[in-house]
Amino acid sequence: MRIPTIKWAVPHCYALIFFIIVVVAVLTWCIPSGSFDYHAVTLPGGETKNLVVPGSYHVLEKVTADGDLRQGLSAILAAPLEGIIKAADVIAFVLIVGGAFGIIMRTGAIERGLLALAQRLAGKGILVIPLSMTLFSLGGATFGMSEEVIPLYAIFISLMFALGYDSLTAILILFLGTQIGYVGAMTNPFSVLIAQGVAGIQGNPQLWLRAIAWVVFTAMSIIFTMWYAHRVKRDPSKSPSYESDSQNRSLFMGEQTGTVHFSLSDRLIIIAFVLALAVISWGLITRGWYMVEIGTVFLALGLFAGIVSRMSVSDVAESFVDGCKEFVYAAVVIGLARGILVVADNGKIIDTLLYGLSEMLDGLPQYAFTTLMLVSHNIITFFVPSSSGEAALTMPVLAPLGDLVNINKEAMVMAYQFGNGLTNLISPTGGVLLAGLSIARVGFGQWLRVIMRLFPLLWITSAIFAAISAWV
Repeated sequence: MRIPTIKWAVPHCYALIFFIIVVVAVLTWCIPSGSFDYHAVTLPGGETKNLVVPGSYHVLEKVTADGDLRQGLSAILAAPLEGIIKAADVIAFVLIVGGAFGIIMRTGAIERGLLALAQRLAGKGILVIPLSMTLFSLGGATFGMSEEVIPLYAIFISLMFALGYDSLTAILILFLGTQIGYVGAMTNPFSVLIAQGVAGIQGNPQLWLRAIAWVVFTAMSIIFTMWYAHRVKRDPSKSPSYESDSQNRSLFMGEQTGTVHFSLSDRLIIIAFVLALAVISWGLITRGWYMVEIGTVFLALGLFAGIVSRMSVSDVAESFVDGCKEFVYAAVVIGLARGILVVADNGKIIDTLLYGLSEMLDGLPQYAFTTLMLVSHNIITFFVPSSSGEAALTMPVLAPLGDLVNINKEAMVMAYQFGNGLTNLISPTGGVLLAGLSIARVGFGQWLRVIMRLFPLLWITSAIFAAISAWV
């Protein structure tokens, strides 16, 4: 008798997130609710953060006259909407950028530019990977580049298709590139500098070690991405996204072949696009720009593209709407993922988990401390994916534990930045990852099939660097 095989598939991204919301809601019934006291502190950069008061944890009653902390059916159903409201700034940014790209892509200038670039890089397209990933990783390591690359997904996916690679190669270049910069961060103001400020570290005493770690992590990521790209180019069927790419290729690439001819408007649009990226880079580095400023630049770029290509006002508006439609899926994913954190926060279980981890780590021997600290941050990041949020929440509690076992505070910061950065590579609560996957029409399971080949090596390497940081 033949035993039927069961084909298991990762559920739709929305279904996966909703399932996690349900699980977290159940945990609010099982895990005691509790809270630390917080106080406002102005960090060296001038930013004000609410920091935990060490030793202030106290258990909260689940049911009081003010309400019930146990998250039930109504809380589960409300979580997606609350998450979307709390993530409104990011969602608005994604939609505005998507609309602007709708106008730009309607002109066909970018598509023709990518085809021309692919023709010029014939046989040398693999060089795009190390050059791009080095720049993106450096951006993540120095000034915290992350959401800023969301507008580039459509461009890089089109370029990878033109060069014979798949959509996952584009995600590796953009997301792994910037995220590995967070893992090996040197002066990232959203992770390292905040954590050092909260922990009371003056200057950046282990910058030299962070620089070495950044080089190692970036090199590992580039080598892996080049290996993967070469593998799928040689045999496209080995790509986890082979079927979805076959269906969606036409969304990113036209059917043009042969020699590409540019019009004057094409050249102006491409020049404007390059200038816009340069202006954004300048603003990020020198002016602290974020989503409003970046979105404004892309909107201006979209309108400029529509004008020079002589599109009518109605065509520009329709193209903007079409562009928004393409990014709605990604925008909603970001809001739904925030809903997970809403349920955990409303149930007051995040501080309880943090307190439990701090108690578990207290009194451990030095050789085990840094590794378990890394694991602790891996776990915490699932509930608090924000690098700055996790630093403000955990450093006041966990940093003093290092003094008890004679481990310097820089090792505590290292464990935090490694744990946060690595978990965000594989966590479904990370909005940037899900946004990139959504734009590429790639499933979360398909991403895991690729990144989990590299993740264990990255984790082991991070554990080694955390241990070195404790001993130097």
